Amino acid sequence: MTEKPTGRGPDAPGLPAGFAVRLNRHTRVLGGGGVLVGGSPTRVARLKPAAVGLLHAGTVTVRDGASRALAEHLLSTGLADPVASSLPPVPLTAATVVIPVRDRPQQLDRLLASLPAGLGVVVVDDASQDPAAVAAVVSAHGARLVPLTRNLGAAGARNVGLATVTTPFVAFIDSDVVVEPGSIETLLRHFADPAVGMVAPRILGLESPDPNWITRYENARSSLDLGRDAAAVRPRSRLTWVSSTCQVCRVAVMGTGYDDTLDAAEDVDMVWRLVAAGHRVRFEPASTMRHEHRSTLRTWLGRKFFYGTGAQPLAERHPRDVAPVVLPPWAVGVLIALVAQRRWSIPVAGAISAVVMGRIARRLGHVPRPAAVAAQLTRDGLLAAIAQGFTLLLRHWWPLTAIAALFSRRARRAVLVAAVADTVWEYARVRPQLDPVRFAVARRLDDVAYGAGVWWGALRGRSWLALLPAVVRTSKPAARDRA
Repeated sequence: MTEKPTGRGPDAPGLPAGFAVRLNRHTRVLGGGGVLVGGSPTRVARLKPAAVGLLHAGTVTVRDGASRALAEHLLSTGLADPVASSLPPVPLTAATVVIPVRDRPQQLDRLLASLPAGLGVVVVDDASQDPAAVAAVVSAHGARLVPLTRNLGAAGARNVGLATVTTPFVAFIDSDVVVEPGSIETLLRHFADPAVGMVAPRILGLESPDPNWITRYENARSSLDLGRDAAAVRPRSRLTWVSSTCQVCRVAVMGTGYDDTLDAAEDVDMVWRLVAAGHRVRFEPASTMRHEHRSTLRTWLGRKFFYGTGAQPLAERHPRDVAPVVLPPWAVGVLIALVAQRRWSIPVAGAISAVVMGRIARRLGHVPRPAAVAAQLTRDGLLAAIAQGFTLLLRHWWPLTAIAALFSRRARRAVLVAAVADTVWEYARVRPQLDPVRFAVARRLDDVAYGAGVWWGALRGRSWLALLPAVVRTSKPAARDRA
């Protein structure tokens, strides 16, 4: 087990002068700019008049103590994100790239050729079967080679590379990646915030001259592609993890590195340990890299299964954060009513939603048109709950769903509705270069493979923690902040 990263401590400096943050597209501005609705989890923030004056076109630039406090508040609540282009550049000489690799010399050559000049590069050969081929590629690009005689796995190989790094920042990049111009430079800018311990880019698919239905699906709906919205990364938020396909880190907070006892999900574990230690982790989609997705059915399904097996080890280390879905009690009631498919189901679900909406409205007396805001928040919560219900039925609990469907017409109807609705929603959202039928097949195979991995991990670990939903009761349906 590796060391827990060290926290920043109470004396860590705040955001520097000139640091700019901008309200993200999920944040609604009400009352002439005096009320903000958004964040993760969703909250309603009422700004003091002085704070309203610091917001210019949705942007706050740190100039003094008041603007620094407001920017920190907006960042910590997920209402705003850093404006990466406004942050000061960090010289590439301040960073070292660590690449774990086992064979794959062609992919390694492609990655090394895509790296910008000025970076230190360490390639850790994780006991390749043909080490000479890897060594030749490393030598041709003038990188440093650290050969291993025993296969340690990706986490162990990264840790060996980390131990050689003398620069303030390290970029862990997998060998099957192509770095797009300016990507690493954009990520490094985020370290102007002294609280940031890790930043990750958006991972897109590598263009293929002859894509098949699997690569077309992955290009649109890859597990590694976390979308086009910048976000803070932390457990039980809109974005809970970033992949070690590429993670750029502040060396001082990394301890001895990743947990090399984990076969899968060591990247998620590192993210959560950094957050627990008080560091910020950011996802920055303005920085993009290309990943060579698996293109055969066997390797693709195998990778999805592998991802699923990481849930149980995470549950052992982070039992509060690994739940497949997180729901408030009222949403559980709505889902149970809808799944029951009785005459009373929709009226009961509607009544629960109406009660929740009324409770929210009563707590929003400081907000213009509280009933309308409460209706929007309730609608958003209801849609999120239904989407999570689909996830349980089709992905995490599909073995139970399949058994229930053998004996229950209502279960079969629920599965059909969930599968159709999920496919239509995702197809409209990602707009894949793939026909709806094959997209639907790929979507369900994705769910089945990942869910099978979760169940295999649970059975092997003799624990159901990774399969249990979290029911979170809050004292208020929407938080009320003042900043």
